[in-house]
Amino acid sequence: MEESSVAQKYTFGDQNTSDVTVLLKNWEDRPEVLYCHSTILVKKSKFFAEQLSSDHATRTKNDSTICIQIPCQGSQYDHYVKLLKLLYVSDDLVLESWDSVRTALGVLQASLTLHCNSIIESCIQYLEAVPWDEKEEEELLKVVPTLGPVATPILARIQPVDLNATKNIFISAIHFATSIERSFPPFAEELKTSAQEQVEYMLLEDEDTPLVTVDEDVMSEARTGLGNIFATFETELSATPLDFEQSPEAAEQRVLQSLSDLEWMCGVLSKMEMLKDFVTGWAEISDKILAVVQDEKYSLGLWAVKVKVIEVVSKALDAIGYGSVVLPAPSRVHFLTTWLPYLRKMKPLLDLKSDSDESFAYRLDGDLCQNIEGAIISLILALPSDDQADILGDWMQRTEQLKFPDLSEAFEVWCYRTKTAKRRLLVGLNGVGNSTVSLL
Repeated sequence: MEESSVAQKYTFGDQNTSDVTVLLKNWEDRPEVLYCHSTILVKKSKFFAEQLSSDHATRTKNDSTICIQIPCQGSQYDHYVKLLKLLYVSDDLVLESWDSVRTALGVLQASLTLHCNSIIESCIQYLEAVPWDEKEEEELLKVVPTLGPVATPILARIQPVDLNATKNIFISAIHFATSIERSFPPFAEELKTSAQEQVEYMLLEDEDTPLVTVDEDVMSEARTGLGNIFATFETELSATPLDFEQSPEAAEQRVLQSLSDLEWMCGVLSKMEMLKDFVTGWAEISDKILAVVQDEKYSLGLWAVKVKVIEVVSKALDAIGYGSVVLPAPSRVHFLTTWLPYLRKMKPLLDLKSDSDESFAYRLDGDLCQNIEGAIISLILALPSDDQADILGDWMQRTEQLKFPDLSEAFEVWCYRTKTAKRRLLVGLNGVGNSTVSLL
């Protein structure tokens, strides 16, 4: 009450009652005089209290008014003027006077210089509570750390989170992104997409420590999510015959959505070093997938699904072919021989459709084909030589399908290896006294 009555007694800038002038540099870098009152300044500012109680203050020419100069840059002028005006406002009303983050931050810096504790508290309370845009956040991140511990609460919203809390958020995001039901409301699809994007972001590698540590709990939720997506995909495949008769477009869209979710999960698992779970699961349902996409009923449809299947297969081939996923040789042979006929068949078919119909939008991307070819060659060359011979022999017998995938490089390497292997055998046998060796 006393503070309010003192503030009401004086008005900022009132020259008639002023006993203190404050000298500031304005935007034009010229000194400007502001008329204030010592009673207010001493009560609200430790800086002014010290100045007015010492010999730092100087008298004007008529010696009736004290003049105090504040060292500030012209760009800070508005903030210091705002601060001086706020000294005349009751503390409980200061918080209502803020109109922007920029103003409050500028006044906070001035308040710290002049040691105006009540204004400092109000600035911090405001800046901590209100939303920031991107530019404001950048400015706060640049300025607040220079203001000392008193300003730390402002940045509470962007401080590092406890690792357990981060893990729980990540697990929840995976759960939401992989819990797919047709009964979800329409907006849930957007929420699922957002969850998928944030899962990817949290796994993104940078120069700092990972945001999420992949421990057993995280891996368990990821496996559960993968199982949910595979189960949904299988359900959609089983329902395709009936759904396709009722609405071909809707049936294709549902299967395509499940495939897209699987493709996303493949990318997530690769960052978690769990790609083997995906490849194994895909291999287990490969025959079921092929039974649907190669059914004569869909010979003139499901083109988007057929192409998406190839895109997902390419990721599995890449993982197996380049050693990201280690499988026994029989499993690698089985995977390749399962999908190779489909790839051979679809590439020329899609090219033919695209060449004959300009509106046909499902041509395989050139980079995708090159990646598939490279992965297959790498996969073949890591197989036992007899398996290589079987695959390459079958390839050469299919003269109409030699162009994709082009296994010439694998064939050349196989020939070279076979010849050098026989030479090693011959040398080895000669070394133990065998004079006659049959290479046939």
